[in-house]
Amino acid sequence: MARPRQIDKGLVAKARHAVGHATDLDQLRAAQAVLLPAVASATLEQTAALLGVGRATVPRLQERFRQSVRPRAAQPRWGGRRKALLSVEEEAQFLAPWAAQAKEAGLLVLSPIRAALAQRLGRPVAASVVWRLLARHGWRKVAPDTRHPKSDPVAQEAWKKNSPKYWRPS
Repeated sequence: MARPRQIDKGLVAKARHAVGHATDLDQLRAAQAVLLPAVASATLEQTAALLGVGRATVPRLQERFRQSVRPRAAQPRWGGRRKALLSVEEEAQFLAPWAAQAKEAGLLVLSPIRAALAQRLGRPVAASVVWRLLARHGWRKVAPDTRHPKSDPVAQEAWKKNSPKYWRPS
């Protein structure tokens, strides 16, 4: 069953005034979209036929007129961290010991951070969650050096000098 129509008498009065003082077709149609159902008890389909628009356009026109007459206060938009596991402050507190370790060692591995976060939350955590957490706090992935830390450049050069120039097939 359709919900009963509620007609705001103040809005209808403003629509009557707007019909007389409309400067363009859009303003006139928006005001008429409010007036026709209220005064003539027209359905959405009948209103749409009279205005020369589609049925789905009539509620849009009515809402546009309502917004022009009395704009709503700015409503918060959809967004934000609705599924946050920890607050930003709790995340910073969680990362504090890891920051100290990063300064000492210069390199962190993701898996221990992930395991510690899973233990703190009491449930498994995906690696992408940890990467986003680190990115939120300004951490970034830095690739290690191109050479192995235990490599010996002297031994490498000696091998290059003493190795045979041509390989013999076995």
